[in-house]
Amino acid sequence: MSQKGIVLFSLAGVFWGLPYFFIALALESFSTPSIVFLRTLLGALVLIPYAAATGGLKPALKAWPYVLIFAVVEMVGPWFLITEAEKHISSGLAGLLIATVPFFAVAILAIFLKDRKALRPRPLSGMIIGFAGVATLVGIDTFTGVIEPLYVLMVVLAAIGYSIAPIVANIKLHEVPSAAVIGLSMAFVALIYSPFSLPRLEGEFASATGTSIVAVVVLGLVCSATAFVIFFMLIKEVGPAKATLITYVNTAVALSLGIVFLGEPITIGLLVGIPLITFGLILAGGSQR
Repeated sequence: MSQKGIVLFSLAGVFWGLPYFFIALALESFSTPSIVFLRTLLGALVLIPYAAATGGLKPALKAWPYVLIFAVVEMVGPWFLITEAEKHISSGLAGLLIATVPFFAVAILAIFLKDRKALRPRPLSGMIIGFAGVATLVGIDTFTGVIEPLYVLMVVLAAIGYSIAPIVANIKLHEVPSAAVIGLSMAFVALIYSPFSLPRLEGEFASATGTSIVAVVVLGLVCSATAFVIFFMLIKEVGPAKATLITYVNTAVALSLGIVFLGEPITIGLLVGIPLITFGLILAGGSQR
C-alpha cells in the first residue's frame, strides 16, 4: 500500500470508528429517524455547494440512479439499523460487528463478481474464522443474557450494506467526484427520512442536551461528510476490497471509546470473540494487514 493509501486508510479508520460513540450520545435526546436525517442534512449542506462550485455536481446528477443505489445500501438501511440497534446493544459491540464487512466483501466478490482471488484458501479461511468469532460472541452473550440476537442481526445486515456500497462506488461511480456523490447521496437520504423526523424535531430540540446536539453535528460534519470523502479517496487508491479493511481501526476506536467514556462492559463474549474475529480479519486481509 502506498504512503498516500496508508494515510487515507488511517484517517478513514479513525473517522469511521467515531460514529458508534456519537450515536450513543445523540440517542439520549433524538430518535433514530431524526439522527439519520440531521447527519445527512448537515453533510449535504456542506458537500453539495462545494461539489457545485468545483463542477462535480453535474456528473453526479447524470449518474443519479447509481448514486441512489449507493445511498440506499450505504446509508438509508445501515444507518437506521445501527442507530436503532444501539438502543439495545453497546456502541463497542456495534463497531465490532461492523468488522464483518470484509468477510461479506470477499463473499460478494467471489460469488457475484467471480473474483478468483477471493476464493483463495487464506481469505476464505479468514472469513470462516471471523464468522465463527461473531457466532461465539453472540452465542455466549445471548446465553448469559447480555444481548438479544435480533439487534446483532440488525448490525450484521448493515455490514452487508457496507460491503456492497464500495463495490458499487468503485464500478459505477469511479469517475464521478466523490464529494458530489456523497453530497447527493446524503440529500437523497435526508429527503427519504424527512417525513419521519420533521414532525418530531421541534420537540426533540426543545428538550435536547448540549451533548446530544454536539454529537449530531459531529456525526454530520466529521463522521459523514469528511469521513466519506476520505473513504472514496481510499477506494480509488487501493480498491474496494482493501478499503473495507478499515474495520481494523474502526473496531479498536469504537470499543475503546465505549469502554473508556461510556462505561460499557467487557463481556465474556467479547473476550472470546474478539481474538477470533481479529485473526479472521488478518487472514482475510492477507498482506494488507
